[in-house]
This record gives sequence, structure tokens and C-alpha cells, in this order.
Amino acid sequence: MTAATPPDGSVRGTLYVVSTPIGNLGDLSHRAVDVLSRVDVVLAEDTRHTRHLLQHYSIDKPLAAYHEHNEAATAPALAARLAAGASMALVSDAGTPLLSDPGARLVRAAIDAGVDVVPIPGASALLSGLVASGLDASRFTFFGFLARSGTERQDALGEIAALRHTAVLYEAANRVAATLAALAKACHSEPDRKAVVAREMTKQFEEVRRGTLGELGAYYEDQPARGEVVILVAGAAVVEASAETVREQVRAALARGLSTRDAAAEVARALGVSRRVAYQMAQEER
Repeated sequence: MTAATPPDGSVRGTLYVVSTPIGNLGDLSHRAVDVLSRVDVVLAEDTRHTRHLLQHYSIDKPLAAYHEHNEAATAPALAARLAAGASMALVSDAGTPLLSDPGARLVRAAIDAGVDVVPIPGASALLSGLVASGLDASRFTFFGFLARSGTERQDALGEIAALRHTAVLYEAANRVAATLAALAKACHSEPDRKAVVAREMTKQFEEVRRGTLGELGAYYEDQPARGEVVILVAGAAVVEASAETVREQVRAALARGLSTRDAAAEVARALGVSRRVAYQMAQEER
């Protein structure tokens, strides 16, 4: 590959962030094949998995492991090699690197070293699920994998429940039913909230199942999910809350021990009203 030549006359390499298939090997683009064939080294989350992909396309290139357990230690040295002129392709096991996969440290280190970072677009489970879902795709928020427990998980569930646009998240197959149940509980004020489970996208047993959060939770409780799963949740319905409703919600939040600020924030998020209005009511209720 042609190395970049900065104004100071030095030669620097390029970091290519390459999207790989999420199931169907035919989804690797011609451009990705060309890049993978030309770089000095391919940085792989799992070298055994990526070697199978490269062999499928008759690509013979050195592989180096780059994953969540070694990225902090290896990113500086890799960035130094890039700055010295090496070209590298960063891939994950499937889909687009950095989206719930390692790579952010290396991209940042490469940028700091003055190295060009070039994306090679391709397959993405979250986008495949989104466009097949039938939900509004004009605006969405990607949550990755939710925390398994604790305050971080509860905050994320509350944020999804309050969103006015589509939420997209990944989930392990054995936790799909539990997460759908938790989402249904978080969206209790809107029991008919629409959702979609997109499973095994681009693979032989691809499935896109639509329904309410409650319906989908019940289904996957009886029929445990398998494979790679994307959960999509429709945005909350826009309902104009009355002043009485806002005040009632503020009182309830304060009664649970929330501070004036936190109570106002929670109510504003849940009801879609001005935080200033909710805060003023919370002050009055104090």
C-alpha cells in the first residue's frame, strides 16, 4: 500500500479499519479484499477466525492478535510501527471494528501519531437489523451490550424507555428473554411498545421477529434464542403530559428519596417535558 508522506518528508503508514462479514462470507467487499491483500499485517480479534476468512479469499498475510485483553499494552507499539511506515488492517471477528469490539485505543493512538485512519465499510449487525426491523431508522441510538446488573444497567433501561427514537442493542442469546422482560418493565407505562429481535443476520437461520416487548419476551422465554442477537426498541410515543401528571410524577420521585435535581431529571426524561418545569415543581413540592 502507498504510505502517506507528511510535510516533514517522513513516510507514515495507514491504518485501515476493515468491516468483515457477520455471517455470509460473500459480504466481504472487493475493496476490503484488495486492502487485506496489500497491507503488511492484519490485526485480528481472533487470528484463527480471521485466518479462515483470509484463506477463503486466498489472502496470505501475517496475522497479529489485537483484542480487548492486549489492546492497552500493544496499541503504542503498533502506532509506532504505523508511524514508521507500516500499513495495517484492523478487523474484528465479524462486522465493523470498534462497535462493541476493540480498536478504539489503536485508532486514537494512530491519529495522535499523525497516521491516516481509513475506514473500509461493510457489514454491520446493528444496521442490518435496523433496516429489516420496520422501525423508524431516521434516527437511532446504539447501546451496545447493556451492563448485566447494577445502576449502569438500570440507567440504560430508563434511557431506552424514555427515548423518542429507536434504540438498538446487542445481547447474548442466553439473556435475550431476561433483557426483553426488563425492557418491558422499564416501559410499563407503554405496554404496547413495539420491538424487534433480529437474530443470525445474513446467516442460514436468519430471523426477524416483531411484536411488543411483552410478546417477544414471552416468546423467547419459551423458545430460547440462539446465535447473534440484535434487539431494537421503538421510540416512546409522544404524549403531552398534563401539569397534574407532571406534578404527580415529581411527588412520587421525591417520595422515593430522589433529590430535587434527580427527580426533575427523571420526570423530564420519562414524560418528555422541560426539565426546568419539572425542577420548578420539584422545588415547590419540597
